[in-house]
Amino acid sequence: MLLRSLFLTLALCLIAVPAAAHTGHGEVSGFTYGLMHPIGGLDHVLAMVAVGLLAYLIGGAALWGLPLAFIAAMAAGGALALYGFALPYVEAGIALSVVVIGAMVTLGKSTPGLLAAALTAVFAIFHGHAHGAEMPATASGLSYGIGFMLATALLHGGGILAGFALGAAGRQAGLNLARGIGGVMALSGVAILGGVI
Repeated sequence: MLLRSLFLTLALCLIAVPAAAHTGHGEVSGFTYGLMHPIGGLDHVLAMVAVGLLAYLIGGAALWGLPLAFIAAMAAGGALALYGFALPYVEAGIALSVVVIGAMVTLGKSTPGLLAAALTAVFAIFHGHAHGAEMPATASGLSYGIGFMLATALLHGGGILAGFALGAAGRQAGLNLARGIGGVMALSGVAILGGVI
């Protein structure tokens, strides 16, 4: 059952279309597209699931604090884009988020919660900016924003649930599996950063 859950989570991450959630890719409108937007890019999916998995590994207040920090900072990044603030290196920032957050998952509980929250919030600004820049003038900013924040929360929840599923394998075995997944995520981020995927 554990392996089945793990493979399903990884399969869902891999079926996303790389970089399709970024600026310049088609029309968007309202809540539905906002909801679908974060799952349209492998880099977004990997980063958001990694935040949830990291929150599980750190535990305590991080279980809700990391996802909340990410979502709040992402909303701020989206607002910056909507108000025309140009943020440099958005694509690189998003790809780097997968590397860094994946590496923090590999470190597991040894990552201090405040450092994890600060780093995920910084990277969330890039994710939010990409989402906000995609919204056309004809869409409702509120409904679109609620959609992409809800999708992000669900992806974080998926990472947290994956953590609990891995934990069912036993304390040390679950930690080792989670660290391995973090390593794969970080390497995927390097590949995205290098334009390989």
